[in-house]
Amino acid sequence: MFYKEDGTLITAATFPASAVPDVPMRVTTDVYETKAYGPGDGRPEGSRRHLLYQAGTVVPQSEINRLFTPAATVTSISPATGPAAGGTTVTVKGTRLAGVTAVNFGATPGTDLQRISDSELRVKSPAGAAGAVDVVVVADSGNVTMTDGFTYS
Repeated sequence: MFYKEDGTLITAATFPASAVPDVPMRVTTDVYETKAYGPGDGRPEGSRRHLLYQAGTVVPQSEINRLFTPAATVTSISPATGPAAGGTTVTVKGTRLAGVTAVNFGATPGTDLQRISDSELRVKSPAGAAGAVDVVVVADSGNVTMTDGFTYS
């Protein structure tokens, strides 16, 4: 039998009638977290590694999801046109762009990727055939596609 802090009985009817869709997941390897430390003035002196989950630990999927950055978003691509020869410096704006590892124009990666900030990237368009292509922002949190985001002239 289960009781509340005040001693009243807790019945099965007070629990949710259906299972909560938060699947338990078993961690298969030791997972560590790195945290900065320092004098507290905003300038870390170094970092420490802490065991977050030991292999075999069972945690809810929602807890694992909170550990990872949400997917990037793309709000604009400028300019949206350029010559088929490539070489156009394109600015990609959005959110959570710091984890972006590539920007593809169709199937071809752009060159000279620069992360200006978490909300802005610059990349040079590769050569391509005339017409519109999807622009795919490749990030560890998942790819984001802007359909027909760039047009070669």
